[in-house]
Amino acid sequence: MAMSNNTKISIRFFDDREVRAVWDEENAKWWFSVLDIVAVLTDQDDYTRTRNYWKYLKAKLKKENSEVVSITTQLKLLAPDGKKRLTDMLDYNGIIALGKQFPGKKANRFIEWFTFSDESIDGKSKTKAYALFESSFINSIEVGTSKGLQQIHGYLFGGLYDFAGQIRQKNISKGGFQFAVSHFLGGTLKQIEEMPETTLNEIIDKYIEMNIAHPFMDGNGRSTRIWLDLMLKRSMKKCVDWSKIGKTEYMNAMIESPIDSTTIKALIEGALTNKINDREMFMKGIDYSYYYEENE
Repeated sequence: MAMSNNTKISIRFFDDREVRAVWDEENAKWWFSVLDIVAVLTDQDDYTRTRNYWKYLKAKLKKENSEVVSITTQLKLLAPDGKKRLTDMLDYNGIIALGKQFPGKKANRFIEWFTFSDESIDGKSKTKAYALFESSFINSIEVGTSKGLQQIHGYLFGGLYDFAGQIRQKNISKGGFQFAVSHFLGGTLKQIEEMPETTLNEIIDKYIEMNIAHPFMDGNGRSTRIWLDLMLKRSMKKCVDWSKIGKTEYMNAMIESPIDSTTIKALIEGALTNKINDREMFMKGIDYSYYYEENE
């Protein structure tokens, strides 16, 4: 996996120690520095000791045929000598698996922090999403247009992703499903924009098409669910009570929606509420929306 020079690096802090992560554009996910995490879990400041500990642990895990070793990748990060050197990296699930190799309260606290932290991109973005309810910005968002969706994405991820609000210029896929080809995205989005949105059926069809378009490198689901709710509010004076839709059933319904939209339509219809100005309903919706995206 080639990393470009303008690689996005995120730094999170746990007990004031830094955990560095590199954004992998091709697979749209973060890779975390194993050594940074080993240093956190062993409470170790000495780089050489940390490196030796990981060497020992890696050999032990290899013997046990642990998946942790097989899913480790190498990317360049700044080494203590000031040079960029290849270092072991793991993705989200890999880090959780690694954390479980360490005993005790510290590891549990780390895993808890790692899976959800206000300092993480998701945590910060979620805080912004909550704020959207009280913000006057929500009233200036265009409803049902791609510009409106970009406004939402820009609001949720501004300052967190350098591509906040930007239509992607790369092709992406998930689980073997290829989202709209980036080269034609402009035209695709115009077509979606022109789709009607008066009835529930039309609104959900429009939502499904936008999901197939997947216009951003990351954060599509969370932005598009808010976009859907704004259309429902305007046309039907309703919104979705997302807490009524389970994560797995939602995910499965969305996966089959390009071919058969009956399940997602039934799920959304069954979860409609007229509590469109209810703060708690909005907050709960955001919680569920972010939960759907966890551990992917």
